[in-house]
Amino acid sequence: MRLPCSFLSSLVLAWIAFPAHAVDRPNIMVFLVDDMGVMDTSVPFLTDENGEPVRYPLNDFYRTPGMERLAEQGIRFNQFYAMSVCSPTRVSIMTGQNAARHRTTNWINPWGDNAGTYGPKDWNWKGLASDDVTLPGQLRTVGYRTIHVGKGHFGPEESEGEDPSRIGFDINLGGDSFGAPGSYFAEKNYGKGTKRDRSKVPHLDKYHGTDVFLTEALTLETKPLVAKAVEDEVPFYLYFSHYAVHAPFESDPRFAANYADSDKPKNAQAFATLVEGMDKSLGDMLDCFESLGVAEDTLVIFLGDNGTDAPLGHQHEVACAAPLRGKKGAHYEGGMRVPFIAAWAKRDPENAFQKKLKIPAGGIQSQVASVEDLFPTLLELAGAPVPDSHSVDGKPLQTLLSGAADASRPEQFLMHYPHGRHRSNYFSVWRDGDWKVIYHALPEEPTTGNLIQFEGGNFQLFNLKDDPFESTNLASKNPEKLQEMIRGLKTALEEDGALYPVNSEGAALLPSAP
Repeated sequence: MRLPCSFLSSLVLAWIAFPAHAVDRPNIMVFLVDDMGVMDTSVPFLTDENGEPVRYPLNDFYRTPGMERLAEQGIRFNQFYAMSVCSPTRVSIMTGQNAARHRTTNWINPWGDNAGTYGPKDWNWKGLASDDVTLPGQLRTVGYRTIHVGKGHFGPEESEGEDPSRIGFDINLGGDSFGAPGSYFAEKNYGKGTKRDRSKVPHLDKYHGTDVFLTEALTLETKPLVAKAVEDEVPFYLYFSHYAVHAPFESDPRFAANYADSDKPKNAQAFATLVEGMDKSLGDMLDCFESLGVAEDTLVIFLGDNGTDAPLGHQHEVACAAPLRGKKGAHYEGGMRVPFIAAWAKRDPENAFQKKLKIPAGGIQSQVASVEDLFPTLLELAGAPVPDSHSVDGKPLQTLLSGAADASRPEQFLMHYPHGRHRSNYFSVWRDGDWKVIYHALPEEPTTGNLIQFEGGNFQLFNLKDDPFESTNLASKNPEKLQEMIRGLKTALEEDGALYPVNSEGAALLPSAP
C-alpha cells in the first residue's frame, strides 16, 4: 500500500526495534539519477592516456557544481557501467546480480509484459518481490532505517515491487511502478488529473498547485526524514532516486536562463535544466548532512542508472554523449557508461569510519566496475550479512575506492538485452579487459553500421584502449580475438542462466563463433 505524504509523520511511531550497536555504523546515501550519462555534467570523467581528465564541449554545456564539490571530496570512476536500460540496473543495485541472472532484462512496463516480438516469455517482468534478498532489506537486519525517495520502477502495478516499502524499505516517498513522472510541475499536480494521471507522483499532494518543481519537492520532503533518523540515533540508508533527468523534458524554470543563449535545441536546453536541478538537490543534501552534524559519518554514492538520454542526436551515433558513441538503450559506451562518484559528505581523516574506508580527495579510478558491485560494497561497509543462498555477481569496491588497483577483479562487464525494440534490438555485450564484443541476435538490426555477419547474427568487435569511441569494427580483421570474445560472452551468459530471444521458428538465438 502506498502512503500519502500526510501519513509520513506518523511513521516514526512504527519503527522496528534497532540493536544497540546500530549507531556505530556509517550512514549511506545512494544518489541515483535517471537517464544521466557520463557526459551530462561539468565534471570531466573521461581521461587521456596518462589518466588525466579531459574536458569536452558537453562538459562546458552542463552546470553541476554539486557534483564538482563531491568529486573534489572523493573519487570518480571513468569506466563505471550500468545496464543501458533502467529497471535492469535498479534491480542489480538492489540484488548485486547481473540482469542476465535476475532476469529483469528490460524496462518494466507498469501495465503489461513488454518482452518484445521474439523476447523470452519467462523473463522477470514482475521485478522484485517481498521475499527477495535486497540491499535495504539486509541493511535493516543490522539496524539501518531504510528510506526510499523518488523513482522506484521495481515492479508493475499491483505487484509487490510496485511499493518499495514491501521490498526492504521502511519508508517510501514518491516511489511507484512507473519510470517517468506524469509531470515535473506542481501546477500540473505532478501528473495527477492530467492525461498522464497513471504516472502521477505519489505522496506530494501538499505541493499541488504551487510552483515547487518535482526535484525540489522530493528534496524538501527528504530532509526531515533524515533529521528524524539522526534524532533517533539510528544509521540511515537513503536511496535518493530522482525522476530527473528522465523525459518529459519539462524545463526547470529556476535554471532556464542559464541555457537560453545556447545553440542547443529547446528540449536539450530543458534536459540541461533538469540536470542542474538534480545537482542542486545533491548540494542541498550535502548541506543537510552538515547541518545535522553527520556529514563526516555519511558515505555518498552518486551514479546514473543508464547512459544519457540527452536529445542531441541519433541513438547510435556520436552526438548525445560525444565523444562517446550511442545513448540510453544502446550497446555502445554512451548507452552504458555512467557517472560514478564516491565520497564522504565531509572529509575528516580522524573520523573512525573514514579511517576504515579511506577515499582520496579528487581521485580518479580507471579500473572497470559496475552497478552490481554496490550491493557487496555497502553490505561489507555496514557489516550486514548476505544469505548463503543468494548469488552475487558484484565484487566489493573497497580497494578501488581507496584509489588503488585491485588485481583480484577481472575487468569484465556483461549487458544482456534479449528483447524487442527499445531503441536497440536483441543484443548482448561482453567487455573483457580492453576488448568489447557486441552480438546482435537478429541480422536485420538497423543503423549499427560496419557489421560482420555470421549465421544467426551480427558481431562488432572493438579495442577500447586504442579506440575508446568505437569507430572501427575489428571483427573481420581479428577473427581469433572475435572467437575468443564470443566464447567469453557465451560462458558469462551460461553462468548467469541467461534467457535468450527466440526466432519465428521458436529457436533460441545464441551467439556462435564463426
